[in-house]
Amino acid sequence: MSSSDQKDQLYAAREPVFPRRVSGKFRSLKWWIMGLTLAVYYLTPWLRWDRGPNLPDQAVLVDLAGRRFFFFWIEIWPHEFYFIAGLLIMAGLGLFLFTSALGRVWCGYACPQTVWTDLFILVERWVEGDRNARIRLWNSKWNIRKWRLRFTKWIIWGLIGVATGGAWVFYFTDAPVLLVDLFTLNAHRVAYTTIAVLTLFTVMFGGFAREQVCIYMCPWPRIQAAMVDEETLTVAYRDWRGEPRGKLSKAANPDQLGDCIDCMACVNVCPVGIDIREGQQLECITCALCIDACDDIMDKIGKPRGLIDYLALTDETAERAGGQPKKIWKHVLRPRTILYTTLWSLIGFGLVFALFIRPDIDMSVAPVRNPTFVMLSDGSIRNAYDVRLRNKNGDDRPFRISLTTDVILRIELEGTPDLSVNVPADSTLLQRVYVTAPVGSGADKLDRTGFRLWVEDLISDERTYDDTVFNGSAR
Repeated sequence: MSSSDQKDQLYAAREPVFPRRVSGKFRSLKWWIMGLTLAVYYLTPWLRWDRGPNLPDQAVLVDLAGRRFFFFWIEIWPHEFYFIAGLLIMAGLGLFLFTSALGRVWCGYACPQTVWTDLFILVERWVEGDRNARIRLWNSKWNIRKWRLRFTKWIIWGLIGVATGGAWVFYFTDAPVLLVDLFTLNAHRVAYTTIAVLTLFTVMFGGFAREQVCIYMCPWPRIQAAMVDEETLTVAYRDWRGEPRGKLSKAANPDQLGDCIDCMACVNVCPVGIDIREGQQLECITCALCIDACDDIMDKIGKPRGLIDYLALTDETAERAGGQPKKIWKHVLRPRTILYTTLWSLIGFGLVFALFIRPDIDMSVAPVRNPTFVMLSDGSIRNAYDVRLRNKNGDDRPFRISLTTDVILRIELEGTPDLSVNVPADSTLLQRVYVTAPVGSGADKLDRTGFRLWVEDLISDERTYDDTVFNGSAR
């Protein structure tokens, strides 16, 4: 066998998918979800939230310079990354929950790839026409009309891509200020580079790659098999009712045919180009557009709806035996989904509880290791510590630093004769602290002596502490 013959067998060029427009309850649901998600993404950076004179007034802001994340009234500091980790765990459990209940419902309705692909197909349909018109244009030779339609579509796609990339960078700085800087060419080159890269990938993924991202690039189709079972509701074809299929007008005996008239409506509306009548397939994103298309055909030929529907494997077994499918709630409420819901709720309650009990002041202590200790002229031993003080209040606060221990230790603050320091509003202050063990105190001759360093807000009387050690001359 020649190398060219092997290549023909192992590789097939992509066949473009031109989904036909369809109407129905699932298509309407997808329109609503698409509008809502796009509105949230594009408009959120422009929402304002008054946090006081010393804080940004953007409702949702990832402040990389200040190393903080603002979400309306919530402010997350770098040392509170466990909140972000908890949200990511909740997102994963939520994905497991929806997949175990309804298959790839996330992929079909709310995945960014699906949402932007729907938007790009909507533009393509508006510019070039519905399925048949787009197929004719694809197969036609390049002429003035084809160039005009393609350039119009690509320009609109590009504008959507720019808006997408622009909206992303607005989350990382004040949106109105950055918008002016972008148009006056005063923005940092990182902003222009980010917008350019995101524009390129948005157009490439949503406009050109489309279903290939879902089929070849996304790992979730390969993982979802571990999340589903025989009770999971997925889009399926009732072949025991639809077969044998055939055209009614050409059938010698229509009574011997099933309900499927082989109209290909379910295939023509599929955004990934599969035939759901061939059974459940890895490529299916459970968007349910084939249900809308099939129900419309069943209405026209006077057949009952549901030839293609959300079904579980247990429903198929029951219906083939002449029984009735289970109620939807019985499929959804089962041990696996209840377990996912319980874990999801526990993590959510834990995060909310941690959010409300966290203090308005915080500290961390880092002993200076070079040198570990210093022997002063009178023989006493001194250790140095870098104390990071965090003031999460909206105004400046005086913090007093003290220590408690079982031995005699003295404390001093660098730069001030007092034991208190003023920490600016909603900021972090690094303060050098010296702790000294006088001669004969006991700690000066020991290897390590533990003690507790306290910080107190002199206005609210709120206190916090951190345990550390004092290194004596024995070390």
